[in-house]
Amino acid sequence: MSCFEKEGSWSLSFAGAGFLGLYHVGVVHCLRQRAPRLLRGASRFYGSSSGALVGVSVVSGFSVDFCCSRLMAMVKQVEQLSLGIFHPAFMPIETIRQELQDYLPADVHILASQRLGISLTHWPDGENVIVLSDAAGKHRFSRKNNCVITGLSPQALVCSLYFPFYCGTIPPTFRGKRYIDGALSNNLPFVDSPSTITVSPFHGTVDICPQSSSASIHELNAFNASFQISTENFFLGITSLISCSPEVVADSCRQGYLDALRFLERRGLTKEPVLWGLVSKEPPATADGAPGAAHDGGQEAGLSLSWAVPNVLVKDVPDFEQLSPELEAALKKACMRDPSAWASFCRSGPGRALMYLLLPCTLPFEYVYFRSRRLVAWLPDVPADLWWMQGLLRSLALEVYSRTKDQLLRLVGLLAASPLQPKATPAKDLAKEPRPAHQA
Repeated sequence: MSCFEKEGSWSLSFAGAGFLGLYHVGVVHCLRQRAPRLLRGASRFYGSSSGALVGVSVVSGFSVDFCCSRLMAMVKQVEQLSLGIFHPAFMPIETIRQELQDYLPADVHILASQRLGISLTHWPDGENVIVLSDAAGKHRFSRKNNCVITGLSPQALVCSLYFPFYCGTIPPTFRGKRYIDGALSNNLPFVDSPSTITVSPFHGTVDICPQSSSASIHELNAFNASFQISTENFFLGITSLISCSPEVVADSCRQGYLDALRFLERRGLTKEPVLWGLVSKEPPATADGAPGAAHDGGQEAGLSLSWAVPNVLVKDVPDFEQLSPELEAALKKACMRDPSAWASFCRSGPGRALMYLLLPCTLPFEYVYFRSRRLVAWLPDVPADLWWMQGLLRSLALEVYSRTKDQLLRLVGLLAASPLQPKATPAKDLAKEPRPAHQA
């Protein structure tokens, strides 16, 4: 493609995906394996929510094995909880903050310099802000695209992952301001730019996404992204918030690899077709009899798109290890569970039944224990949070007072202009009124 000829002329944008963030890992691994120039020559990596984590992993050079193991660890942790994400032990922000402190390299601000963009949502006005990394760490605001240019901070990633009431009730701070999940205002940064390769695990119209088999032509445009209205997207939306089994999440990673490979083959960025070998023996022949897919040559920008590349699903690949041995080995390793006897019993049917039977006895103690841990961890931030809540309540009270005052003044003005009692009519002088002739 002509837009990929010059180094640094394209960017990648990863959508927020929740527990489906492994879809992005499969996409990145496919690009790294089949077209490394797309990752090496990209000018920036944008992301919101879990997509921002994937962007950090790309610029930091994390391996696919590390990404799969860390993301799958949270999925397995939720699987072990009796109430899933509703259990008091589910603390995603605390877990992610600790992971960032433990595994981010010390020179990540240099690695991500001028290459990483994180989407944030300012609270409470809902304005979107793109945080761009800068090695110098100088904090400045650019009115173009509403960007904040500053040094990379793990706190910016925490803010981009903070979903209100799902992760807590008090938004975290970054540079003295409160921010929440960037997917709520801009799920796909720079999605309208023709030089941006967009990636999303939901069915839609982005560059790399699952191709839906539904006949629905209706789309939902929300959060600066387009979603097809279908049952598949409904299931994916639930899976992104309420985690399924590790095997289902691993299949989403494999599907990301296949969708990225379809994107590369349609644009002629791979050396040889691979997907046709998974569904048939040889690719279809064109009109002139030469093997290859039907190309769309009527592109104004000089693009050569092959729309005949098949859509391959994970169930169509009997042996994924032949397609990508490294990714398959990483997923199998990440899906491995604790082989101890007690862990096996807890995963079994009788163990789950016993856990639910004892839930009325164990849940109160677990609730008190984990809430106490949260309270102790919150103590250093209590003064700042209370001051913020006081200011928020004051501004809310002033807003209610101002609107109520305006309504009352408007009502009084209407009453003064049109009083309820009608004006009294003047008395008539009967002597001056003309009388009929017979009465006279």
